[in-house]
Amino acid sequence: MTIRTILKFPHPGLRSHAKPVTEFDGGLQMLAQDLLETMRAAPGIGITAPHIGVLKRLVIIELDPNAGARFYANPEIEWASDEFTRHEEGSIAMPGVSNELERPISIRVRYQDLSGVLHTEEASGLLSACLQHEIDQLDGLFWIHRLSKLKRDRVIKRFEKLQRIQKA
Repeated sequence: MTIRTILKFPHPGLRSHAKPVTEFDGGLQMLAQDLLETMRAAPGIGITAPHIGVLKRLVIIELDPNAGARFYANPEIEWASDEFTRHEEGSIAMPGVSNELERPISIRVRYQDLSGVLHTEEASGLLSACLQHEIDQLDGLFWIHRLSKLKRDRVIKRFEKLQRIQKA
């Protein structure tokens, strides 16, 4: 297992569409473990293969280390509720900044596990928000692009300021 380098905003790879996982082999297992270690080291609760420059539709989410990580290959939202909720969101690609986003309160996701077996899962609360956030990332939609232009500009300015401070 290797901790990989995470692409930082505004890297163009964070706006790229990921391609479907087609090979469910040892290489995918190794990528998934590298992603898990990278996410834990960041630290974060969700990561996609594009976060490390690999354009594959693979998501890892770990909301509770005691419960363990969840692996989603080729996740797609089949259904989303008409009710919405707000969650604070951020990204390991843009550490130190976050903002509240509104998303459907619950969703149903179709995905494959690391062996290629197809599953359907309903999610609500934080898991729902995380899945929506990471699936957006797979589709090349970085989380700040769901904000108004004013809020997005403020988040970018805060992030740029943090980056300057860290380099000083």
